[in-house]
Amino acid sequence: MTAPGTAAAPPTAPKRGSRWIEEWDPENETFWNEKGEKIARRNLLFSVLSEHIGFSIWTMWSVLVLFMGPEYGLTPADKFLLTSIVTLVGAVVRVPYTFAVAIFGGRNWTIVSAGLLLIPTVAAFTVMEPGTSFNTFLLIGLLAGIGGGNFASSMTNINAFFPLRKKGWALGLNAGGGNIGVPVLQLAGLAVIGAGGGPRVLLGIYIPLILIAATLAALYMDNLSSVKNDTGAAIDSAKDAHTWIMSFLYIGTFGSFIGYSFAFGQVLTTQFGRTPLQAAYLTFIGPLLGSLIRPLGGWLADRYGGARISLYNYVGMAVATGILIFASMQKSLPLFVAVFVVLFVLSGLGNGSTFKMIPGIFHAKALAKGLEGEAAAAHGRRLSGASMGLIGAVGALGGVGINMAFRQSFLSYGSGTGAFVAFLAFYAACFAVTWAVYLRRPAGRITASGATSEAKPQLSYAEV
Repeated sequence: MTAPGTAAAPPTAPKRGSRWIEEWDPENETFWNEKGEKIARRNLLFSVLSEHIGFSIWTMWSVLVLFMGPEYGLTPADKFLLTSIVTLVGAVVRVPYTFAVAIFGGRNWTIVSAGLLLIPTVAAFTVMEPGTSFNTFLLIGLLAGIGGGNFASSMTNINAFFPLRKKGWALGLNAGGGNIGVPVLQLAGLAVIGAGGGPRVLLGIYIPLILIAATLAALYMDNLSSVKNDTGAAIDSAKDAHTWIMSFLYIGTFGSFIGYSFAFGQVLTTQFGRTPLQAAYLTFIGPLLGSLIRPLGGWLADRYGGARISLYNYVGMAVATGILIFASMQKSLPLFVAVFVVLFVLSGLGNGSTFKMIPGIFHAKALAKGLEGEAAAAHGRRLSGASMGLIGAVGALGGVGINMAFRQSFLSYGSGTGAFVAFLAFYAACFAVTWAVYLRRPAGRITASGATSEAKPQLSYAEV
């Protein structure tokens, strides 16, 4: 396997065509102010659009299952299994999508990855009717999972465009704009259900949008030649303990966001007896607010430190989950919905703060190795770019765990209460890991090799 890395150099004229930028140096303030920022912001805009559509297609089964009444012959457990499969594929494909940016170029892969979204959309349009077998729905769900890969390639691409001091904001905005594809799809589903339309109407809306996203990427985005496949970066990032620690923490934030996005509507219809239309009126609110607040999480991390913001955020998620357990046991729908929305908001905030930690951690390790200036920045970009796909993939697996936990909880107890107890324990573990590894002093200070030591000067990660 190979991984993307970057090497900066002074800007020169493109050599491979107008859409290739041969050399890129965002840490150079003169270059950034005169030319780089404008180019980076333009690529960010159209990256957000493509990723937004990708998220919508990935999560379309969270809405399609609401259309699937008794005539489809599916049990609640079948529906949770279906959404789990979709989430699983979306998590797995994030790894190859990360490396595709370096192979094909960020612009070129955005065009391809957007075009690929036509496959699951047209396939679902074809089979979405009563009488279709459950196995067929599972197969189409597998195809829809490719929409989850757009996040990884988009984040890797945008990470290379922006300087370290801007990454929290840029990555938060890129991811938040993509995440908002979830509530937008759910709002579209609400409109279709409310108008008495069927699932094919919803799917038909997205086919031209996919074509528009691919076309705009072709017209306005750029490829960076400095983003290269680097086998050593893949190996180094996979060996680094921080990659796996951040993967664990990202399960708690993004895994929660995507898992709850798939499951919320099903919990409302199964546990609280809401109709599909009644559920659709409520399900979009949490993902919408969670998506909008993600850039704020990145901004707060830029200003106060991602580890500190993440720590407080896990406290909030644990408290909210405890209240959800109470609301579930009391069968209080108003309290349940209100607190679930709060949990969505906190997951979005934590998405921004935890993802901002990644480039900061690897830049800090470069400084600990004795590197300075652009050499430290390039080393940090190299390893953070390689690790982002892996961290994003593992984090998205949390969504699989959430849907499977709900499935088992409903099978065993007839409600989602058992699943929420498990989630509460996991958020407590995320809090403990964040404090122990990135904030505790002096034992929480980690050397450049990733191992704790008191024998030589160390670097604190409290500000990442």
